[in-house]
Amino acid sequence: NAAGDSLRGQQLFASNCSSCHRVNGEGGSLGPDLSTIGGIRDRGTLATSIRSPSALIGSNYRPVTLIDGSGQRIIGLKKSEDAFSIQVMDSDQRLRAFNKQDLQQLTEESVSLMPEWGPEELSDRDLDDLLRYLGTLRGANSN
Repeated sequence: NAAGDSLRGQQLFASNCSSCHRVNGEGGSLGPDLSTIGGIRDRGTLATSIRSPSALIGSNYRPVTLIDGSGQRIIGLKKSEDAFSIQVMDSDQRLRAFNKQDLQQLTEESVSLMPEWGPEELSDRDLDDLLRYLGTLRGANSN
């Protein structure tokens, strides 16, 4: 399906997605780098990822909630874990490490940190534009 305006989609991406997603070296790093997403994922999979991000969460993007020894609650993505420690990228995009024995609680979550972009938040036309833009991202312009 070739519906959508990729320039408008790029603008939507810049204003709604780039704080967490990176394209060609620009943007946030909480979510996956999307520089080559158009060559990896088809339009339908991308649409599902936008409308229902919790349906398929990549292994490096598993959300966790921690409560540290002082009672502070930290929400983030599990980046690495072994029997004794866990490394998490928190919602401020800082990499943090914790000794498990110092945690009051460690909970693996099933809901993605990415918000659901339903039709109320992102119209079907906007979704078409965004998908058209994402479809152009094939890594040719990567740094």
